[in-house]
Amino acid sequence: MMRLILAAYGGGVVSMESGRELVAAVRRLDVQAVTVLLEEGADPHTVADDGLPVLCLAVAAYDTAVAGALVEGGADPDRVLPDATTPLLRAVDGGSWAMTKAHLGDDPQRLPEAERGRLLALARRWYEQGAKAVLRDRARKFGPVREECVEDGEDGTVVQLTFGGLTVRDGHGAILTELECAFDIHTPVDELVARAMAAPQEEWDHVDWNSAVAAVAVRQDTETFLAVTAYRHHPDPDRRHFVLDVFDDYRKQFYRNIFSKQGIPFVKETADVLIAWATEGEESPNVLTRVLSDLGFVRHPELQAVGLRHAGHPDPRVRAETTDLIFDWGNWSTPQGAAKDALLLLAADENPRVRRRAGSTLIVGDDGTSGFTEALVALLQDPDFEVRKDMAEGIKSFSDEPRTPPVAAALAGVWDEIGAADG
Repeated sequence: MMRLILAAYGGGVVSMESGRELVAAVRRLDVQAVTVLLEEGADPHTVADDGLPVLCLAVAAYDTAVAGALVEGGADPDRVLPDATTPLLRAVDGGSWAMTKAHLGDDPQRLPEAERGRLLALARRWYEQGAKAVLRDRARKFGPVREECVEDGEDGTVVQLTFGGLTVRDGHGAILTELECAFDIHTPVDELVARAMAAPQEEWDHVDWNSAVAAVAVRQDTETFLAVTAYRHHPDPDRRHFVLDVFDDYRKQFYRNIFSKQGIPFVKETADVLIAWATEGEESPNVLTRVLSDLGFVRHPELQAVGLRHAGHPDPRVRAETTDLIFDWGNWSTPQGAAKDALLLLAADENPRVRRRAGSTLIVGDDGTSGFTEALVALLQDPDFEVRKDMAEGIKSFSDEPRTPPVAAALAGVWDEIGAADG
């Protein structure tokens, strides 16, 4: 596939049987066979018929699993090749964030300063000049470039560009960010946000976006926190989404370290920002939906007030997120007053998504009194089958027996319907 760093190589044809088998296994991207052959003693530095080690075949094929198996089996990502490149340099050149990380490993400080500079310069050139432009320059001609969105390992998506017999991925922004983090370079928050904004916005799972979010979130200092949260006031909704992705990454850090004493970074500060954000107003329904969703992960005395404030929002996605804020999940107490009235209205909402979310809340808050019983029966008789099904399954998972006979009767009817549909 990729032949972006070109040179003539001679000799090096594998002669040993295990070497031939390893080359064949790498060519067909068979990670299991590669692992077995390495365990049986195959040389991880075996060269193919082009004189390059098999690790370069995996790099060119963008197969991170095979490359990782080779590196784990002893292949040297820093080995200087006949053209003065290294497998790591080729990984950077190819534009795959996942492949670069597989070669960078857990000890990037092993690399001498000159090599770090070379890697950074290569990634920066691709990023600043643009993958299409550099690709055309390599091919030495002009014309349309074929573009395809592909997964880059487990790290997100990239756009894979093919032109003039050459292939490259456009993850160089992520690679530059990753290298800076690995080499302890403190890139300004504004620059990281700009890299995220330059990623294709049709797909927020692009590695350039994800790497910028991770680079900001890992810095658990007040200066960085204030710099990124300032973007919640930015007129561009994509920059406001970036703030919320950083907050999500804080939570991911907690779950990754769930058995340690490390908690979620900036718990109180994040909650205060989200409450202020929702209270002061957010004009984008997409962003507001995410703000309210994130509030479902925090504890704050103003949660119910925020939920009530937006319960009548014109966008059903927003209304759906208010149900968990209106109900007091901390005490699991039956909603009263304005909270009860709002939930009952949401349970009768014109949008089935809203009714489903409200219904799941009413199941927990139901005390068998007037209002709740009627609402639950209505939801079990909802015109939308998915609403009826969700309600039946929710009631079953929450309680062995419904609190009132009308609910039990309506529930039995839904179970009969579900059984007929499954049968």
